[in-house]
Amino acid sequence: MASVTAVDYRTAAACLPAGSVLRADGVSWQEYEQLLAALGEGYAVRIFYDRGKLEIMAPSEPREGAKSYVHDLVVAIRDELDIDVESRGSWTLKSGRIAQGAEADDCFYVQNAARIIGKDELDLAHDPPPDLAVEVERTNASLEKLAIYAAFGVPELWRVTSGRVRMFWLVDAGYEESAVSRAFPFLTAQALSRFLAQAQREGGRKATRAFRVWLSEHGRI
Repeated sequence: MASVTAVDYRTAAACLPAGSVLRADGVSWQEYEQLLAALGEGYAVRIFYDRGKLEIMAPSEPREGAKSYVHDLVVAIRDELDIDVESRGSWTLKSGRIAQGAEADDCFYVQNAARIIGKDELDLAHDPPPDLAVEVERTNASLEKLAIYAAFGVPELWRVTSGRVRMFWLVDAGYEESAVSRAFPFLTAQALSRFLAQAQREGGRKATRAFRVWLSEHGRI
């Protein structure tokens, strides 16, 4: 049987229907890195790798909408509180030492923002992981992504499902759900979910404006 090459995976990724997932087992670390190189910059799919298991996910419109709304709300925190928050989108987190790789829907540097300003690429041998990763959940994803993010030491993860945000803190080697954010201690999952739901119902402009008003009363670092 002919082996599957990085070009084959790239071609398959380009043909994935929106919202679908391609999975493969027995993929070497070298093949994973060759795939990333073959895709180049600015590709739309999200790629996860876990010790031989590869998952390529094509974004869907609802997923992208939720990601955009959450991003806008975090940007509002940055502006209203006048703090450094660096967004790095779907920066690839990868390590050959542990043979794992991940691409969040969005990620942010908050406490470590100053250490990442001006950097175009992430080297986890020298750079800190994002302080916050955002995952818009899919029902057909198979890899256990929390374990991958934990291996990279990402302190906080937000999982967005059906308009609800759940917040998780890294504790020891795993994540525990929390009612409040670690990166933004004044922010609760309940409050963020409320404004995300408003954005999905009324649009991002109205929700972000209302969130800025809420921040003027509750936003404290």
